[in-house]
This record gives sequence, structure tokens and C-alpha cells, in this order.
Amino acid sequence: MKTKNRYILPLLLFPLLVLHSCIDETLNVDPNRPSSVPTTALIVTAEKQLLDNVRGESASLRSSALFIQQLSQVTYTSQSRYDIPFSYSAGVWDGLYEMVNNLREIIQLNSDPSTRELVTASGAGRNATQIAISRILKTYAFYALTDLFGDVPYHSYGSDDADFEALQHDPENITPRYASQEKIYADILNELKQAGDTLLRYPSEKTFGTSDIIYGGDNRKWARFAQSLRLRFATRLKEKNPGLYQSHFTDALAKGVFTGNADNAIYSYATASPNEAPYYRATVTANRRDFALSKPFIDLLKGENPQLPVADPRLGRYAAPNGVGAFVGLPYGLTEAESGNFPATSVSLPGTIYSAPNYGEVLMEYAEVAFLLSEYNNWSQSDYEKGVRASLERWGVPAADVDAYLSALPPAGQQSVLNQKYIALFTQFLEGWSDYRRTGFPDFLIQEEDVIFSGVINGAEVTYRFNPLFGDGGVPSRIYYPVKEQSVNLENYQAAVATQGNDVIETKLWIFK
Repeated sequence: MKTKNRYILPLLLFPLLVLHSCIDETLNVDPNRPSSVPTTALIVTAEKQLLDNVRGESASLRSSALFIQQLSQVTYTSQSRYDIPFSYSAGVWDGLYEMVNNLREIIQLNSDPSTRELVTASGAGRNATQIAISRILKTYAFYALTDLFGDVPYHSYGSDDADFEALQHDPENITPRYASQEKIYADILNELKQAGDTLLRYPSEKTFGTSDIIYGGDNRKWARFAQSLRLRFATRLKEKNPGLYQSHFTDALAKGVFTGNADNAIYSYATASPNEAPYYRATVTANRRDFALSKPFIDLLKGENPQLPVADPRLGRYAAPNGVGAFVGLPYGLTEAESGNFPATSVSLPGTIYSAPNYGEVLMEYAEVAFLLSEYNNWSQSDYEKGVRASLERWGVPAADVDAYLSALPPAGQQSVLNQKYIALFTQFLEGWSDYRRTGFPDFLIQEEDVIFSGVINGAEVTYRFNPLFGDGGVPSRIYYPVKEQSVNLENYQAAVATQGNDVIETKLWIFK
């Protein structure tokens, strides 16, 4: 969807000297147009916008992290009871569409005969690979949008499907159609295939250089990321379109997916303001302690869930001990009155790794690839163990503890593999929520009327039960469309709702039905 072009501070400060020497100053040049902005500045902006929005409060901390019940709210607990403000929808919608507009500008600058030579200067890389990396990042943004909302306005580089009307600027289109998830997922896979194929033609070259925070311009790693994302998204279609699942999975494997943690796609934040990680900004910068690890998740990590009766050595990495040195999960879905009985000092807040200002947010990691391969190979034991080992090692668990944990695990199977995948996806909350909606695992998440706490409070025996404020009693299936869509793009909004279902959190999305 078209949004007003905005550029954050790092872009504004980027030197324009290279471009300045090549521009005819007699032309009527608008200094605010992207044609006067280096693609290296646009890419560093787009990467930060992507992670700020996908891992920020609206799409993550106050929604998917709670829905998947890895975090609980210490105070102001209404979001854990599924009262999701419409402002959350507007924030992530606007942020991600602004981000894909910046990627569109990179693609245009590398396609326009008047700028395509200019933007390859100073080590930015060839036109084809700049476009390919932009396409990969664009698919990631649209995956987030469609997994959050369902049908959305969509843009494709490689398809001229009439339903793909987002980002149309010439002429302006402020009322784009909403594309179906069926079409979006098929096209995302195609975009990733084509982008990966392009990058594989130039594996030893660099693109965007140090302006690429994720891979430092390494084309080979970007190609592996594209192929690995194909595994993720093809698996979404395992039941919906088995042929597409099989063809993309086998082709991606043949071309090369992640083989170890060195391949992980990670965006590392900085220690200086305003470039700290989203969780740090939401807590330390904001001087708040709103989130603790949930009791269901802590119980799982402590080996107190009968499905996994093994103490997990990641516990001390994921969580911090409480005020008396114990790991204690916060009951999930408390009312605000009930939450007052569980102060932040009595429960386990997220640990120092995730709480650091320069935390590296993971877009995808090798552990997930191994779990996807285990599922593809009929829940294979070897891939299962590779996934668990990779996750433990990424979080810094000593080798002896890794081996001991692996030796004590239940054998591979759907439940075992998906429980371990759920644990490994900690901090990648949107993907954890999506995998739950696809598979129904883990199958021990709190539902309406479940007991969330039973014990003594202020000398009296109490029992608290989960009573959500909205929804059908289960984990939400989506979030609301932004309210402004009903005024700006009413006809297409109504068409999407008529096709998809009511604009409520319990409406199941096509990809997860």
C-alpha cells in the first residue's frame, strides 16, 4: 500500500557526495525524492524498519509473544486477555508498508536507465543483486503482514497479477485491492526462488557492503537465506498445496540452505540511542518492567511439563532469576487486580542476552531449518537432534550440557519436534505464533477457563482461571485491520472481509485452516 515516503535519521545523515558529483545541477531536482538517496542508505533504513516493526511492541511483545504464551504481562494485562488496541494494527501496518516502499525505491533505482549505473558506485554491488536482496526482504515484510492480518494489499516484482496493486505510484493508487493469502504465499515462494537464483550467479561478490547489517553484503549467505525461507513458507503449504510444497522444498535443498549457525540471518542492534533493540527500548529505555516469562513456558524449561520432563539448560539464558534467585514463571492471563499479587521482583524477567541493547534479532536460524527437515523427513531423529543442538549452541550452552540434554530427550515425533521448535523460536514470537496456528503445537497452551494459578495469596487459598476479554476462548488467529482502512479503502476492505471472514481475532486465516 502506498504511504508517504519517510526516511529515518540514519538515512538523512548519509553523505550524498557521490551522487552530488554526478547530478546536473541545472535540472529541477527535488531533494526529498529517493532518486537523490544512495541505495546503501535505503537498505540500512529498510532493515531496521523491518526488525523494529516485526519485533516491536505491536506485532510482537504485546501480541504474538503473549498469544504464544512465552511472555506474560506483569502490569496492564489486557493484551494477554486478547484486548488488542486498533492502534497496534495501524502502527505495524504503516511501518511495514513504509519499509517495502523503501525497498521498491531500491528496485526502481536499479532498474531506471538514468540511475542504474549511478547506484552501483562505491561498492554498492551490481544492479541484479541489489534487486535480489530487496526482493528477499520484501517477502519477509509481506509474510509478516499476511500472517498478522490475512489478505492484504501485495506487491510483486516478478508477477503482473492484477490483484497485486500495492506500491503503485505512477499513477498513485491509494485504494489497492487485497490479495488472497493463497496468491501471496505462492508469489513469495516464487520471489525467493528467483532472488536466490540471481544471487547464486554471483556468490563471491558483495552487495551493499557494511550498510547491510544482516550479512555484511555476502551474496552467498543471502542466497542461503532465500532458500531457507522457502522451506519455511513451503511448509505452510504442506496440506494446502502438497505439489508446491514438494517442488519448492526439494529445489531449495538442492541449491543450498543453512547448514549451521554461521548462516543465521541476524540483525544486530547497537548500544547507542536510538538504535537499541526493540525489547530494550520497550523496557529499559521506557523504564518499565511489563513482561516476564510465562508460567507455562518456565514450567516447560524446568522439566515440569510431563511432555518434556527434562530440565532445559537454556532456562538461565532465556530468563533471569527473581529477587530470591529462583526461576519463577508469571501466571498467564491474569486480570489486573490479580497481577498485583505477582510483583516483578517475584517472577523471572527475560535474561540478560535478550535484554541487551545490542541484541541480535534473528530473522531465521539453522535450528528452524533442521526442524523443518525433520518434519519433511517424517520426523527424523537426526534432524531433530541437529536442531536442538544448534539452538543450545546459539544460546551459549556448554558442550557437556548440550550432550547431556540431548541424551535425555524423548525420541523424535511430531510432538517432540514441534515442542523443541517452539522453545528454539523464543524471541521470534511471530513465527512461533504462526507455527502454532499451522500445527496446533504446543498443545498445552492456556485456554478459556483453564486454571492459571492455584495457591495461597495473603493467607487465603485462591484459584485464578483464564477469562479472555475477546475471541472464542482460544489463542487469537489474527489481529484487526487498521481502522483507517475502512475510510481510506472501504470497498477493498469490505471485499477482503467478505472473502476471509469477519474482522475479528477469531477468524482463522486461509493459510492456517
